Amino acid sequence: WSQVVSEAERIVGYPASFMSLRCLLSDELSNIALQVRKLVGTRHPLLDTARGFVYDSRNNLQMRGLIVLLISKAAGPSTADLSFQHNMVSGIYSSQRSLAEITELIHTAFLVHRGIVNIGELKSCDGPLKDMQFGNKMAVLSGDFLLANACTSLAQLQNTKVVELISSAIGDLVQGIYYENSKSSEENCLTDNIGISTWKEQVFLSHSALLAKSCQAAMELAKHGAEIQDMAFQYGKHMSMSHKLHSDLQPFVKESSGDTTAFSLNSAPAVLHQEFLGREAWIKQIRELQEAIKAGKGVTSAIDLCRSHGNRALAALELFPASEARDALANIVYAVTRFP
Repeated sequence: WSQVVSEAERIVGYPASFMSLRCLLSDELSNIALQVRKLVGTRHPLLDTARGFVYDSRNNLQMRGLIVLLISKAAGPSTADLSFQHNMVSGIYSSQRSLAEITELIHTAFLVHRGIVNIGELKSCDGPLKDMQFGNKMAVLSGDFLLANACTSLAQLQNTKVVELISSAIGDLVQGIYYENSKSSEENCLTDNIGISTWKEQVFLSHSALLAKSCQAAMELAKHGAEIQDMAFQYGKHMSMSHKLHSDLQPFVKESSGDTTAFSLNSAPAVLHQEFLGREAWIKQIRELQEAIKAGKGVTSAIDLCRSHGNRALAALELFPASEARDALANIVYAVTRFP
């Protein structure tokens, strides 16, 4: 994965970690960073999120913006409007680079907002109550600040359709995260009767919509037609679905994973296992769920589903001309659909 990302960064011209650098180095955010230092010594999740902006060994934080740049370069300029090619740098319009930064800012804002903790569930080892409350305030304010900057930059693109696409993606994210939070707070969420079709709908909202609509918006900025816009949307959607499935599968396919490896009961293997097993048996196996999933059909089905979405993402690329950028987009799919 790291090799694929490094090659993609070479093709688009700069490291993806610089994607939202202009905003992250602003005076306002520097002040927020100073305030976040007050949380050192606590277990507030905002600290881990902040560390991830500086160093993320899995290269996942900047993936969305990088893919927007790659698909912009893969598509190239529209044959319907070649007059603006002089605005391109390394085969990418400046407006598309701005869109990539906007996408990263929106994703980062929601990562920060996810760091809000439930004060009622805190333990003494998490840190002093006043510090955890302060961390929540910082998560809300800094996330709002990033989102406001993204919306300002979005308006500066002066493209109504792009504003509509990205605004709807923000709405999808809100809806998806609201569902996640409302279910996680319920005591009976372990036995929630969710099927794989519902899982796909929820994952699209919370993980895929932003990338899919950003890829489509990048094609709109280059004045590409409806067909290539749809293919860009399909690549973004199915690539991010594959990425989520790949992440869900890690506790079950890693050879070194032990019995204590954490996993979500709303992950794809767990949901598929529940469908194959039946609801009553599923409830009885909650305490031994990880081993049961490893032995059942959920893992192999999730791998097949991951590869299916990957194949659909690759099929969407066939409309784009052959190039290094297209190869890099394909390699990203290969990286998240490969299992031991």
